[in-house]
Amino acid sequence: MAHEPNSHFQPSWYSAFESAGTEGREQQQRAFDRLWRAFMGARVLVAVVLAALQLFLLFSGISGSILLTGLSGVYLLLTVAVLLFWRPRQQGRVPTVQWLMTIGVDVATFALMQSMQNGSVNYTPLFALPVLLGAILGPLTLALGTAASVTLVLLLDAWMSSNGLGSQDTTRFVQTGLAGTGLFLVALLAHQLAIRLAREEALAASSQAAARAQARVNEVIIDNLSIGVLVVDLHGVVRNANPAAQHMLMGDRYPEGARLLLSARNGWEHLAALVSDTFAAGQPLETETTIEHDDRPSQRLLARTRLTASEGRRAGLCVLFLEDLREVEARVRTEKLASMGRMSAAVAHEIRNPLTAITQANALLDEEVKEPAQKRLTGMIEQNATRLSRIVDDILNVARVQPSQSAGAAPVVPLDASVRVITGEWNAQVQPGQRLGVHTHAPKAQVAFEPEHLRRLLVNLLDNAERHASAQPASIRVITQPSGQEHVRLSIWSDGPPLEAAVLRHLFEPFFSSESRSSGLGLFICRELCQRYGAHIAYQRTQLDQREGNEFYVLLPLAAPPARTTRPPLQTA
Repeated sequence: MAHEPNSHFQPSWYSAFESAGTEGREQQQRAFDRLWRAFMGARVLVAVVLAALQLFLLFSGISGSILLTGLSGVYLLLTVAVLLFWRPRQQGRVPTVQWLMTIGVDVATFALMQSMQNGSVNYTPLFALPVLLGAILGPLTLALGTAASVTLVLLLDAWMSSNGLGSQDTTRFVQTGLAGTGLFLVALLAHQLAIRLAREEALAASSQAAARAQARVNEVIIDNLSIGVLVVDLHGVVRNANPAAQHMLMGDRYPEGARLLLSARNGWEHLAALVSDTFAAGQPLETETTIEHDDRPSQRLLARTRLTASEGRRAGLCVLFLEDLREVEARVRTEKLASMGRMSAAVAHEIRNPLTAITQANALLDEEVKEPAQKRLTGMIEQNATRLSRIVDDILNVARVQPSQSAGAAPVVPLDASVRVITGEWNAQVQPGQRLGVHTHAPKAQVAFEPEHLRRLLVNLLDNAERHASAQPASIRVITQPSGQEHVRLSIWSDGPPLEAAVLRHLFEPFFSSESRSSGLGLFICRELCQRYGAHIAYQRTQLDQREGNEFYVLLPLAAPPARTTRPPLQTA
């Protein structure tokens, strides 16, 4: 049957750790085990000394006793047995048998030795060991009880000695009283000192636990920062680097657990010079730099330094922050987006009017000209006017406030038939040759989606895949397939290289693109269109036909066909 801890039987160190939770209780157990082993070792040492003393007295013939020698031998065996085979079993409660095997045995042994010593050796100082054991490892009641029992033993021994002499030895009683008073004081002071030391240890353990928790939190924050963080010493040695900094500097080739020298790496000399200048100036510095890579495009970085405080004669460290300028520019673009939204629609409408006139005039001019050189000029005008019109449409779609449509309001279209029509038109216009493969596996799937919006969604994803795909056959795949009972999956896969981490963080954001000629609105518009119809768009790096590639997939909710005749699939113009 389990017993609840009793405050009257709690050792002096118990309450100091009780409020510290699981970790405090573990610290409590470790402290008790450490003190227990120390006292049990001290008992063994006392027993060895007593046994050696009795053997010396016995063989020297001074005043030896076979009974005392045997008693000291039995005591030595008991102390060794307790040290080797006995362990504390409970926290916060003192088992009775455990203390009978320690304090009780000590008091009984020393009392017998004191009564049998025949005036040759005084064993009174040995009684301090059980009193200290009870005061430090046990509750105050156990300590005072031990001191009281020892005092009674000493008084009984003094009384028996006085009766043996036939007279009252006042001096012996006074010495016994002083010894007993001293033992009571030792018990009280040792108990209070143990409590104080236990509280200090508990406070230190709590502080260490808080420091470790804070260090773990800081580590998680630094590891998940998009900003690279390097810790560099006075000699240019990189002491630590978070994953973002490792990827910016060396990608996947950053050596784990190794310290790098900035000046010893090609392309890092400017970073080493920045750190050196920071130590020399004693103040933060900032500059723009470029990291050249052999296996990937170069990176433009904003490097900032900060100095830590020095400790005595030890110089401080330099913390180097590296930030991808593309992310900085993306944030600037995002901040400008709010103000651009108020004027983009009006500007786009103003551009569309003269653009329509330019397109019509170019069409009339194209009918009049006959020379090939002039035909090429009109073709260039038409191509760039079409591109400008597409950009205007993208800006209008972003700026226009359009409420989300419900499944009942949007027309229901067959997905596979619509996908085949759209991909056929795109293939004829872009002419990628054998690069496009279309695989439709959802013949009965119907979705609630505006046909023109579905066309824009699929064309944007195909244009994005065509820019990054290789020239191999079937390097672009369009796949439809059921996904559960309520959704159908539309996937656009290409065998392009993996997207950089900086691009992944800003995927589907407006005005962010890895190419200078792109408006950065294609994927953003795709996401807006999917949200409008309750669909979900996402990206993943996946394998198809044993080839790694980039996949953009859309989960479209299935729509039951209405009772009326549904809109036919998109027809080729």
